[in-house]
Amino acid sequence: MTAVLATSALLLAAGCSSDDRPSPVDTGSATPSGKGGDDGSSSAARPRETAPPAKGSVTVVRTVTEDLKSPWGLAPLPDGGLLVSSRDEGTITRVDEKTGKKTELGEVPGVAPAGEGGLMGLALSPTFASDHMIYAYFTTESDNRIARMLYEEDKPAGEQLGAPSTIFKGIPKGVIHNGGRIAFGPDKMLYAGTGETGDRGLAQDKESLGGKILRMTPDGEPAPGNPFGDSVVYSYGHRNVQGLAWDGKQRLWASEFGQDTWDELNHIGPGDNDGWPDAEGKSDDGDYKNPVAQWHTDEASPSGIAYAEGSVWMAGLRGKRLWRIPLKGTEASAGPQAFLTGKYGRLRTVVSAGGDKLWLVTSETDGRGTPGDGDDRILELEVK
Repeated sequence: MTAVLATSALLLAAGCSSDDRPSPVDTGSATPSGKGGDDGSSSAARPRETAPPAKGSVTVVRTVTEDLKSPWGLAPLPDGGLLVSSRDEGTITRVDEKTGKKTELGEVPGVAPAGEGGLMGLALSPTFASDHMIYAYFTTESDNRIARMLYEEDKPAGEQLGAPSTIFKGIPKGVIHNGGRIAFGPDKMLYAGTGETGDRGLAQDKESLGGKILRMTPDGEPAPGNPFGDSVVYSYGHRNVQGLAWDGKQRLWASEFGQDTWDELNHIGPGDNDGWPDAEGKSDDGDYKNPVAQWHTDEASPSGIAYAEGSVWMAGLRGKRLWRIPLKGTEASAGPQAFLTGKYGRLRTVVSAGGDKLWLVTSETDGRGTPGDGDDRILELEVK
């Protein structure tokens, strides 16, 4: 379940836009009756959490780099630098976050870009400092898969990627709804958001890898403690998961495209059924977990998400804005607030840069935007 939608905002004195009016966005409890948190405990038994201010702010600190081509995934390196994937060119590029200089590491062999597929999510190994492994989610001629590659920085530009070693394959592919976001969680397991490729029935089929959030070891095996035995499936009933992030209490959040009515931000627990295709947005059916927040599709089409300063920050493609969703526990503590509406076009990926800083990647060269001067860029934001 997920979807897409459009604009309105005020320019902040700091040079960015926000909407201080109440959002036409619907919010609701993340945990339906009878369900607790990720550990299955009752929410009433947990200490009360404080909420951030109802209203926040965004300052665009600077443009880090520009002239990117179909950027999709972003992975900050521990010693400085940003790795960015090009969906359509199948390449990974390192960006010097201080100077904006771009150095192409190389092209990932086997990538077959088409429609919404190509080279998408990136993640660094939990032991990157010692193994220098980059994980990538990409579309091939036959499927979507996850592979890892050695990053050899001392080699010449264009030759710094080792041969990909596939750790997981067989994720359904389509012209649309390929998912693509990957991230290592606080548990050092690899999570992947997948789409149902337009075949709606895959989302409710627990034997299918489509329309799911997957959880696996760094070697691609089902992670210990997964809810469905010897399966990588962690949650199901999704339409097209595009964003994954963890909050300060190590709870998992995911953004998802709806169809015609509601896009969603969801709190994800093991075994959750988010209801697609039977439910889009909030539902009265107790078998389905309701979203924490939902948007009309022209205001969102959510992609990447990040957690910072007590809020989830969600990039919008068709909505062309950055959403702030303040949290208290597993609920939204206030209505979502929009920033940067229409200022930088389609927004694809947002990643924490530590503390109150975020990296934000635009997406005007993905075939649905309007490329112009500078094309796509990476911005550094300061948020509250």
